[in-house]
Amino acid sequence: MSTDRPLIGVLALQGDVREHVAALTAAGAATTSVRRPDELSRVDGLVLPGGESTTISRLLATFDLLEPLRARIADGLPVYGSCAGMILLAEKIIDGRPDQHQVGGIDMVVRRNAFGRQVDSFEADLDVTGLDDGPVHAVFIRAPWVESVSAEAEVLARVPDTQAAGEAGGRIVAVRQGRVLATAFHPELTGDHRVHRLFTDLVREA
Repeated sequence: MSTDRPLIGVLALQGDVREHVAALTAAGAATTSVRRPDELSRVDGLVLPGGESTTISRLLATFDLLEPLRARIADGLPVYGSCAGMILLAEKIIDGRPDQHQVGGIDMVVRRNAFGRQVDSFEADLDVTGLDDGPVHAVFIRAPWVESVSAEAEVLARVPDTQAAGEAGGRIVAVRQGRVLATAFHPELTGDHRVHRLFTDLVREA
């Protein structure tokens, strides 16, 4: 691995792949798309993008990536998941489908589609542990939230407990466990690359 420009793959089966590629490039990483096991085997880190978690999980199985990805995460591969990616990284999900596969990596319970239907997007300014220069403007689109985490996982951000946040107030929306990072929101959509820089630094340190 080049410590200056680690090679970070973006799972390119479904979801907002191009936006993550652009954000990772801005954060100083070399990037590649991952659709096959041999491509997965070459990357120093991996992003699981937003999209539809059930569809992505089925495609992981179809493209023979599910077990190799689980194995690489277990071996210490740094992984970042946003929105649907957060759902995939959870050990347990609420309101999931019976045919949905988990890759695991963070000992947390995630509620799928907690923020509501696609039309019910939500935005908030979050204080994120590990990020300087002020709050992150977070965009949630049909997003999950984290119901609970084990002692192994670190909570990095919660939705501010305001009247506007409603039931989402106080909910966990960013978590890290070792080399695995997850957010319920979409930093790849806002032009703020701090989360991607945080992940790129995590990959460099691995």
